[in-house]
Amino acid sequence: MISLARYAAVFAHPELRAAVAASVLGRLPIGITGLSILLLVQRATGSFAESGAMTAAYIGGLASIAPLLGRLIDRSGPRRVLSACALVFPMALGALIFAMRIAPSGMLNLALAFAAGASFPPITVCMRTFFRQRLRDESLLGAAYSLESVLIEMIFIVGPMLVALLVALASPEAAVLLAASCAGLGTVLFLRSPALVHWRLDAVTDKTSFLGPLAERDFTALLAVVLGYSIAFGLVEIGVTAYASLAGRPAFAGILLALMSAGSVMGGLAYGSRTWGPPLARQFAIALGLMGIGIALLAPTTNAWLFAFLSAVAGIVMAPALTIQSMLVTKTAPPHHATEAFTWSSTGLLSGVGLGMAVGGWLIEQWGWRATFAAGSVAALSSAALAMNLRVRH
Repeated sequence: MISLARYAAVFAHPELRAAVAASVLGRLPIGITGLSILLLVQRATGSFAESGAMTAAYIGGLASIAPLLGRLIDRSGPRRVLSACALVFPMALGALIFAMRIAPSGMLNLALAFAAGASFPPITVCMRTFFRQRLRDESLLGAAYSLESVLIEMIFIVGPMLVALLVALASPEAAVLLAASCAGLGTVLFLRSPALVHWRLDAVTDKTSFLGPLAERDFTALLAVVLGYSIAFGLVEIGVTAYASLAGRPAFAGILLALMSAGSVMGGLAYGSRTWGPPLARQFAIALGLMGIGIALLAPTTNAWLFAFLSAVAGIVMAPALTIQSMLVTKTAPPHHATEAFTWSSTGLLSGVGLGMAVGGWLIEQWGWRATFAAGSVAALSSAALAMNLRVRH
């Protein structure tokens, strides 16, 4: 059963409602950019290995630069960082489309994909820090993070469906352009939201610490778990894309990924609506273990209808896992490193996704799409074992 009482309490704050609404358009490219780049390169080159590598370059740029942006936000606020990203990200994607028409392969394309990732507007981590600043009640904070996870999953429903529609009616280039437009306009809207008006800079107490939140051993242990299970995400995404493409229906990949996100939305709403008994670390381990089992069920499945149903089932624990991850970040990182800690968390997640997609492209070339789901199951189950040993503050 899903209770909406906690979510109603979160949205009883007018400034929280306004901030979430202002953030939606700027975050829509989360569900569009990676898949649209993947399909853009795959159509131009015919290679899953090259398309996986290009997408990995995009995610690598996002993952490697995000902590630096997070540290800048913790020190001076988010306004300058977001303003620069609103300009650079659309330019990088536009340049990538132009470069792909001249030469489908090459280091320039990889560099442009990396630049697009590096300049992706960090609206999501800003929202998570804002929630941490404004909500002191842990149950409401957990509900807010669940809403964040559900919103991201809704974006992963709408985004891939928009990609599928644009690929079917126009081209992958149109989907990439949509991502660029939404990011630029959406970031401008978010710059006017209450999240930035009421932003608070926490006092820095360890100015000599170059490592920031990485100096916390419990936080780095959490990052290791995040990196492990996010590899499964990348393997699943490229595996689903390969399943649909090799079946002669590449646009179907967007529908399958949207169904997986739909399952995740239901799981996220259920998780955030109540208090759960086990400690957070154990909840994390249980969620990742169930994720591994769900991914494993996809490997032997060939029937399209059954594959679609199992995709939704496999997604049920994904949003709860992301919610628990956010709660663990708040308990293992100091407040004055909040935004940087969330960016490191995202970096671990995105690095794993990028690695999973790159490895997944190679696995598909060697052994077919089933190998990606087998490997993804192993990655999730291994991360569940690591999560059992996490230590958190209470």
